[in-house]
Amino acid sequence: MQPILDIRGFSKSYDGKVMAVDNLSLTIEPGDIYGFIGKNGAGKTTTLRAAAGILRFDTGDMLVDGTSIKADPLACKRKIAYIPDNPDLYEFLTGRQYLDFVADLFEIAGDERGQRIEHYARALDLSDRLHDLISSYSHGMKQKLAMIGGFIHRPVLFLMDEPFVGLDPEAVVRVRQIIRDFCAQGSAVFFSTHVLEVAEKLCNKVAVIKDGRLVAAGATDQVRGQASLEEYFLEAMRDA
Repeated sequence: MQPILDIRGFSKSYDGKVMAVDNLSLTIEPGDIYGFIGKNGAGKTTTLRAAAGILRFDTGDMLVDGTSIKADPLACKRKIAYIPDNPDLYEFLTGRQYLDFVADLFEIAGDERGQRIEHYARALDLSDRLHDLISSYSHGMKQKLAMIGGFIHRPVLFLMDEPFVGLDPEAVVRVRQIIRDFCAQGSAVFFSTHVLEVAEKLCNKVAVIKDGRLVAAGATDQVRGQASLEEYFLEAMRDA
């Protein structure tokens, strides 16, 4: 089975001295909902941004569905949805204009475009606000719009940085179901989170990172052992 995301010896330093991420290797396979766990500054966002083709590498490589992001970033980006923790959207556009812009980038035709936008906007309770300016949106609404923008081209890989921050409880439940549906069809999700309870319930696999280095990775039940994920994490942060 070809991995959806294959991270091979990835390292990144911002100052040439301290490694933000040090020799990280991970494999995310079709159907995986893979949680990426660590304290602030551990290297989670750096890894996700590199996988999305936003950050340059010091060493290593990442393959998206078999294609190197370094060798062919455009081909990889067509298969990726990257949703940051604080979406930076075009606030002078309406929600619908933004989604049409995203759909244009991914060459989604009119009828199919409209159906997808309406489906996900209805699921996330944003239909009534799509014709309002994004500048009038709350943080949670912007997060929902960014999610819909990620969903409409039906990528094979979702890269999400703290995706549930700012979402109301109903939206969290809906987003969790949507990504489960995508993964049931062969896509994969790789997301960072501080909410260990969510990771434990949602993720079939988790990776734990501390100070840029991988502490543990694998099936969630195997990583946490007999403890809860929260108990395991706190112990790992003390011992690693």
